Amino acid sequence: MSNENVSLAPAASPDKNKKMLHGLLKMPAFLPFVGLVLLFSCMAIFNDYFLTVDNLSTVARQVSINAIIAIGMTFAILTGGIDLSVGAVMALAGTLMAGLMKYYGLEPWLAILIGLCSGVAFGALNGFLTAYGKMPPIIVTLGAMIIAKGLALIYTSGYPISGLPDSFAFWGREYLFGIQVPIILMVVLYLIFYIVLNHMPFGRYVYSLGGNEEAARLSGLRVKYYKLLVYVISGFTASFAGLIFTSRVMSGQPNAGVGFELDAIAAVVLGGASIAGGRGMIIGTLIGAMMLGVLNNGLNLLGISPYVQYVVKGLIIWGATFISSARR
Repeated sequence: MSNENVSLAPAASPDKNKKMLHGLLKMPAFLPFVGLVLLFSCMAIFNDYFLTVDNLSTVARQVSINAIIAIGMTFAILTGGIDLSVGAVMALAGTLMAGLMKYYGLEPWLAILIGLCSGVAFGALNGFLTAYGKMPPIIVTLGAMIIAKGLALIYTSGYPISGLPDSFAFWGREYLFGIQVPIILMVVLYLIFYIVLNHMPFGRYVYSLGGNEEAARLSGLRVKYYKLLVYVISGFTASFAGLIFTSRVMSGQPNAGVGFELDAIAAVVLGGASIAGGRGMIIGTLIGAMMLGVLNNGLNLLGISPYVQYVVKGLIIWGATFISSARR
């Protein structure tokens, strides 16, 4: 009897492994994680400096800004929308903080609060026009991008604002427990929004909006209200990234953030999210942002031309989108 049990036990194992593999493949973040591991391994093989503590710390710090912006972009894309204004809102929030400290003598904490509120205000405006005005999000946020960029240039007359208080450098340059503050802030924000998206009712509502908005509305969900909140989150994360960027360079840069919205979208797509909405994970977005950071850093270390890097990144995004579409 015991011999029969021993001989029969392995027979069930392949089916179990198949189910486990099938379950992993169904997870949006699994293949992006595999891609990150492969990319990480390739860069480590081709360049000895890549795995040094200094370089890995630099990669994480460089990733932090795009990764934070991509949090809000994840929420927007999960609902089937998009936010093209994030780069310009980041620049506006950063220059506003810098100007309030430099020209009006405000304490850094108050200037930061006002700057973050400006991002929230732009997000609320985007959300209101999209949800209640029934305008396409791509058009609404494109207009917001142009307006925010124009306001940043008007506010600064097109020139950077420097000479900021030394204490303001904490957010972008200092260390806490031996770790750079931008990295800590990135991790904290991802933990917060991971909980929001995966363990709170609001997260389920976001997925419902992207999966089938009409069904969500018929089930009694306040579709317009939650859609507005999604863009508020996007505006907040963009302005928070503006805080870190401005603190790192210690000046308000009105021309900062150009193309950042594209990097954020790329991070979300590389993380396994569907651009049509309803599918994706916040952890996948972090993995996607890390992939872009590792790719940029690795190609720079290998001496690859920046022009070639654009082509490589574009091809990778195409490949990720194709795989994501094939899995649906």
